[in-house]
Amino acid sequence: MTRENLAEVLDEIALLLELKNENPFKVRAYRQGAETVRSHDGDIVQLAIDNQLDGIKGIGEALRDKLHLLASTGTLLYHQHLRAEFPPGIFDLFELQGLGPKKIKTLHETLGIDSIAALKSACLDGRVAALTGFGAKTQAKILEAIGLREKFADAFTLAAISPLAGEILDTLRLHPEISQLAIAGSFRRSKETVHDLDFLAATKSPALVCEDFTTLPQVASVIACGETKASIRLHNGLQCDLRAVSNDQFPFALQYFTGSKEHNVALRSLALKQGYSLNEYGLTPTGDATPPPPAIHEEVDLYHALGLDFIPPELRENHGEIEAAASHTLPRLIELSHLRGTFHNHTTASDGLHTLQAMADEAIAMGLQYLGIADHSKSTYQANGLDESRLLDQVAEIRRLNSTFDGFRLFAGSEVDILKDGSLDFDDSILSQLDYCVASVHQFSNQTEDEMTRRICRAMENPHVTMLGHPTGRLLLKRDPYPVNLAKIIDCAAATGTIIELNCSPLRLDLDWRWWRRARDLGVLCSINPDAHSTARLHHIGLGVRVARKGWLRREDVLNTRPTAEIEAFLRTPKHQRRPTQA
Repeated sequence: MTRENLAEVLDEIALLLELKNENPFKVRAYRQGAETVRSHDGDIVQLAIDNQLDGIKGIGEALRDKLHLLASTGTLLYHQHLRAEFPPGIFDLFELQGLGPKKIKTLHETLGIDSIAALKSACLDGRVAALTGFGAKTQAKILEAIGLREKFADAFTLAAISPLAGEILDTLRLHPEISQLAIAGSFRRSKETVHDLDFLAATKSPALVCEDFTTLPQVASVIACGETKASIRLHNGLQCDLRAVSNDQFPFALQYFTGSKEHNVALRSLALKQGYSLNEYGLTPTGDATPPPPAIHEEVDLYHALGLDFIPPELRENHGEIEAAASHTLPRLIELSHLRGTFHNHTTASDGLHTLQAMADEAIAMGLQYLGIADHSKSTYQANGLDESRLLDQVAEIRRLNSTFDGFRLFAGSEVDILKDGSLDFDDSILSQLDYCVASVHQFSNQTEDEMTRRICRAMENPHVTMLGHPTGRLLLKRDPYPVNLAKIIDCAAATGTIIELNCSPLRLDLDWRWWRRARDLGVLCSINPDAHSTARLHHIGLGVRVARKGWLRREDVLNTRPTAEIEAFLRTPKHQRRPTQA
């Protein structure tokens, strides 16, 4: 039983209670309990086993007893009884974009739909469109969501598999026959979606290590097991491969299996020009005239042997990193320790799980100097968006709280909807009373590329818009980005002095890493924002840093690496007077 197991059970109980139309406060209690379990600093599993959860905010008496039973025995009858009221396949329906508990309940009760296959069949023959509250448009969107799920059936988000990857690494590190260990592949390169995990182990007993790899507790089935390689499939469907090599081979294998394929092809070509053959086993001269390479003990030695600066794994996509390494112009990439605060965070005032005070307390515990609060505006009614009166009340509360802090500050903002024509949800008289403003698209995402581009650019031209939120609206593996000309968006951001956020909510990671180098070179600042709807999700800024590194971003390219005094001065400066920091 792990921390994530406990949280997943609580999340599922919340979903089941929603399906049963239970009291929304009860549903919220379980959902908040799941977030508390995920974010608690201590060994929450052991505390639950020892029945020592008293005093932990977000875990009441009923939840405490259930967590004790679950952690101690591995099962919870309350959860099992709730689950038994519904067919197993119904839980897959929650993975479809646009389907919530109410719609799923209706589909199940009226059409007997209990799986994605049954839902697809009901959509194709028109039964879903005939239901009250659905219609042809909803049916078409459901079919689109099913199509996306089928398209990404073997893919996983980087964030979703990171805890699992860490668990497996921790277990393998205990193996007495493994001397070096790493995860390679697209996971190490911080790709936003991953199809498998590639583990690499240095050992003198490769067959034993491979065999033991197939007995990990996360394994659902064994695909293959040989003398130096093993492949398994986990309970969540993810394939994991293990390569066992010698200590001498490890740096070469780590570079090779990290990839990307395009980076490796370019690196091998460079090696050949210098008279060497490079593969996953070593670097060897191709002729008698070529001297032996220097001793290579680590991956960094391999790059140096080829006359290159070490290339961080995140950059290995053959996007100019080899040329930059040869000319000693690789950027010094941002690190998590550089962040001083973050913006675009939500509270219970809109659709967040935790209060203003709780969000501030968590940020302080994380060592941050400031936190920006940007609850939804009134047009996002489904997220309990704030109207003018509620927003100004929140601003006053933030000002009051700031008088109680020592060395920490809350910034008062709003995530303001960009309306269909590019105007904003609040007028300038309201926006001028905020410290900053995040402008985002939440509705009417079916516009043409030209319409969407003009709409967003018009919003960025507003002098009160500090930053553009989640620029493409994508949800990884769930919803494609809406059509928008990102080159024009970046050009407009540069011209207007608008910051573009790197929304590091695990399903977004938006703006995509492929566009950040262009933005950086034009002097567009990035803000790494978690779009946090709970205290636990504030910690997603670490994921944001991984993506920022992949986008070639340095400390100076990211707004929220600046200390509080500099942020205060920056936000007081009119947009048109802010100097771009061009690369």
